[in-house]
Amino acid sequence: MPFLPVWLAAKGLDANAIGTVLAAPLVLRIFTVPFVTGMADRSDAWRGTLIAAAATATAGFAVLGWANGFWPILVLLAFASASFTSIFPLADAYALKGLAVRARSYGSVRLWGSGAFIAGSLGAGLLFDVLKPESLIWVMTAAALAMTVLAAGLRPIGGVTRPRGIGANVAFLRSPAFLVIAAAASLIQASHALYYGFSTLDWTSAGFDGRAIGILWAIGVVAEIVVFAVSGRLLGGLTPGMMLGVGAAGAAIRWAAMALNPPAVLLPLLQCLHGLSFGATHLGSVQFLAQAAPDRLGATAQGALTIAVGGTMAVFMGLSGWLYGAYGARAYAAMAVAALAGGLLAVPAHRSWMSRTVPAESANRP
Repeated sequence: MPFLPVWLAAKGLDANAIGTVLAAPLVLRIFTVPFVTGMADRSDAWRGTLIAAAATATAGFAVLGWANGFWPILVLLAFASASFTSIFPLADAYALKGLAVRARSYGSVRLWGSGAFIAGSLGAGLLFDVLKPESLIWVMTAAALAMTVLAAGLRPIGGVTRPRGIGANVAFLRSPAFLVIAAAASLIQASHALYYGFSTLDWTSAGFDGRAIGILWAIGVVAEIVVFAVSGRLLGGLTPGMMLGVGAAGAAIRWAAMALNPPAVLLPLLQCLHGLSFGATHLGSVQFLAQAAPDRLGATAQGALTIAVGGTMAVFMGLSGWLYGAYGARAYAAMAVAALAGGLLAVPAHRSWMSRTVPAESANRP
């Protein structure tokens, strides 16, 4: 994630083209994620679908490494990322089911994924200083291959009742609680679009080397790990809407400060807000699905939320390319406004949760 825009720039793409290329996979996953997660639920094959998605993503990134020109890169990256992004709802559904059986909290396990991201971003930052930017894609391909090998080592997970039809699915996805939670989470997470797509390019133009950029990304994820680690003890009493509100506040402060082009000494402090802007927001949405989604629709519900977030992120990613090209770092102000809008939606999200407007059937898990 931190260095894909650098590879795209090395391939000759400008800011607008990079924004479009990064947005394309987010649009495509609106169609691929429900297909993949629905297939996994219908066949009760979360593990097998995870392995297939990881292997397909690996093959896609390998072919992408040989691509040149806007359209070939756009098509191949969309294909590879469509498989890659399907992994996230499948992995969350798999984890939530297994953790429920073992009476373990999600945050205390999810933090290890964040730890792996730190290792990856720091390692990529070191390689960024010694490799040509055009070679970074092979580092991404190697990481995807490692993911495939590890996915093959997952244990099959049983005890999932197959869905009996689309009625419960439609009722849950149309419930006021789900709709407002999904809208709030989508806006808050999509406010990260400029950061995800252009922070590395912005910091590079400001004179930061790959090691410094890797450290900055790592600081953000360390803060995320801390939030995940303490979530069971300190955040367990918060409703999903309240957690989204906390995430929105962290995001709004973070992006407003970034828009002011802060001095380098403040960047580590602002990166610590990632624990709230991403971490608390993610925990709020996951907590909602863990408690409200029917068990037999675990992957499908995760996929629906992924689609909502991804569709909004796609719009913001495309917009970010234009904003960054026109205004540079000042474009972060638009991201702060988006986060504030998500925070406003967190208020009715909290009220919907407290009134339990989710259909009663969703609470009756097999």
